[in-house]
Amino acid sequence: MRVVEIETFVIANPPPSWGGPYFVVVKVTTDDGYVGYGEHYGSSVGPAVVTAVIDDVARRCLVGHDPHRIERFWRMAYSLGFTQRPDVTVQGAVSALEIACWDIIGKAAGRPVHDLLGGRVHEAVRSYTYLYPRDGDAASVYTDPATAAARAAEEVGRGFTAVKFDPCGPYTVMGGHQPRPDDVATAVAVTRTVRDAVGSRADILVGTHGQFTAAGAIRMSRHLAPYDPLWFEEPVPPDDIDALAQVAAASPIPIASGERWTTKYEFARALERRAVSIAQPNVGRCGGLMEAKKIASIAEAFGAQLAPHCYNGPIGLIAGLAVACTSPNTLLLETIGTIEGFHRDLVCTDVEWVDGRVVPSMEPGLGVTLNEDVARAHAYTGDDLHLTMWRSPIDSAEFHDR
Repeated sequence: MRVVEIETFVIANPPPSWGGPYFVVVKVTTDDGYVGYGEHYGSSVGPAVVTAVIDDVARRCLVGHDPHRIERFWRMAYSLGFTQRPDVTVQGAVSALEIACWDIIGKAAGRPVHDLLGGRVHEAVRSYTYLYPRDGDAASVYTDPATAAARAAEEVGRGFTAVKFDPCGPYTVMGGHQPRPDDVATAVAVTRTVRDAVGSRADILVGTHGQFTAAGAIRMSRHLAPYDPLWFEEPVPPDDIDALAQVAAASPIPIASGERWTTKYEFARALERRAVSIAQPNVGRCGGLMEAKKIASIAEAFGAQLAPHCYNGPIGLIAGLAVACTSPNTLLLETIGTIEGFHRDLVCTDVEWVDGRVVPSMEPGLGVTLNEDVARAHAYTGDDLHLTMWRSPIDSAEFHDR
């Protein structure tokens, strides 16, 4: 078996666009007709360049080779250009191609991918969702306590036993900062009201986007601790493991992080420092399914739990599920709501979500197939990045005039 063709779909995600403005999905085809799909998550460059990177990595390391040789492909790609270091753009490409190879391997073997990664230890995986705004909301779900509480109660009513929200204020390219008094007050008010709304029926997860210094994160966590969040997510910039370890040692709330890390090497350094209690790899960025399994095992060795990140499309979600259901230390899996709307339209088979849990498919490969007709009908033609940050310091008029 040899890989003979690569095709990349950049798929526009219609409003409300939860999961990003577009999804990047790769189709890998072999000489004996097997087809596999994988998904890329996030990058420092636009979608046209992402597509070019995927094509280049595939041409150099995968086309003409047996897709079963995952470790060979990974090491070849990791070493491109005499680098051998974590690279978020290349590893996003590697991840998408690697996931697609596993999809092919499972289909050729007639077994679901999770059977080939060690087999299920979880028959279903508990999931959580962000609190997303709804049409008709009178105020922002991110800053208005009553709106956040209403959305939390709604999601718990649908069956979720964990919900996440970001109440902690702006995040900018200028790096970590101390929280402003109004940010602290807003975060406390939202967190308290959400806790009151869900009571003991659900865990609450406080997200941030790496916006604080270590001291600022510790201050914020102490203000939020009385409402018993399950975790405080990515409180400092992702490149400062020492700061994260400082926060973890002082925070009364467990620390989760990892959506912006890539490869086992970055995760190992954080886990060795006891900087995180919950590791959050995104399988479409961290290096693929096998790399995510290695990350899960390193976390297990350091007594940390696993909560795969997902702010992307359904192919990436199912890849995360394959790792989560085969890892003893899995805590939660992120989903975009109950995997409805365009996320459901984009695959040819249902993703089973029951009573707040995602159920792994027993079909060969990943168990979901891209609906190529829908993907082609929603081709993305813009040049936006998948996610962005504010470009101004928080003391600028841009923020104070909000």
